[in-house]
Amino acid sequence: MNGTHIPKSGIILLSAALLLLPAGLLRAAESESQARSVFLPGPVRSVSTIPANGDLNPYGVAFVPPTFPAGGTINPGDVLVSNFNNSNNLQGTGTTIVTVPTNGPVGLFFQGPGGLGLSTALAVLKEGVVVVGNFPTADGSCATAQAGSLLVLDSSGNLLGTLSDSSIDGPWDMTVNDSGKGSVQLFVANALNGTVTRVDATASAGGLTVQKETQIASGYMHRCDPAALVVAPTGLVYDASRDILYVASTEDNAVFAVHGAGKTSSDGGTGTIIYQDNHHLHGPNGMAMAANGDLLAAQSDAINGDANQPSEIVEFTATGKFVKQISIEPLQGSAFGLAVASSGHLARFAAVDDGANTLNIWTLPVP
Repeated sequence: MNGTHIPKSGIILLSAALLLLPAGLLRAAESESQARSVFLPGPVRSVSTIPANGDLNPYGVAFVPPTFPAGGTINPGDVLVSNFNNSNNLQGTGTTIVTVPTNGPVGLFFQGPGGLGLSTALAVLKEGVVVVGNFPTADGSCATAQAGSLLVLDSSGNLLGTLSDSSIDGPWDMTVNDSGKGSVQLFVANALNGTVTRVDATASAGGLTVQKETQIASGYMHRCDPAALVVAPTGLVYDASRDILYVASTEDNAVFAVHGAGKTSSDGGTGTIIYQDNHHLHGPNGMAMAANGDLLAAQSDAINGDANQPSEIVEFTATGKFVKQISIEPLQGSAFGLAVASSGHLARFAAVDDGANTLNIWTLPVP
């Protein structure tokens, strides 16, 4: 999923500025788009995600939450990015997480032993720990892919522990329900068996204590792919107010809703399709929720690819109505991890361009 970087046009910044508007303004802007352009100032910051060891292919993106405790090497507002490939561009072999401070140069937060393959499954918990999935391969091919694990790191990037058992089978992406009071739920998309596991745990600065693991969803299409390594369920978004887990299933080319995801004690299958759109969806992978409640899904281009719609991020409502799309890269296969953080009247939207090995961050007003 790497490619040669081509500078982005001003149109992309203009389009991205529409992503996080409140619903009413966004719909109004969309209805008027044929008559005139709607511009809201939203400066973009683009930084390289390549650390000193040369790791490539940034996948996971996570903001450090406002209440994250002091004393470590990351601070509230920083962005973490995990790398999936090593310097030889072999998939499933990257070992690093870089930190992008609100102000200042990119730094190294974590570097593990060779062959980890740090995936899109990346989360920063309010209690002061970071959780990242590793999905390793021996030679960059799916033929040698292993089940991997979840690594638990402290606020300075030191390894506290590892979660590795039969419920974790190729952690490809993850989202969390984090109360900030020690109780946390991790939702993990497993690429090797097409399932979603919920991990109920307690969190503290010393790590995670797992209480229960439950397979809550299954039946998503999954397979090996020579270019993408795997094509499987990826992006996860949890809406705690409605107890709904949204699942972007790349091979199904659809987004599903799993109701009761935080409470269920059984496997509910795939859930219900809420968005299936062969014109705008091209293998959805990374996913995030915008400040207006819409869903944002990066397109892998591994399914239903369209050279005229490369590396798109598609915005749609939780009821499955298309809103807008933008391209972050003229080459196909470069969109992956996404994250959104809102505070007051500002929202920050971060998206990796894994073809250019960069992270783009937009700071946008939210009236």
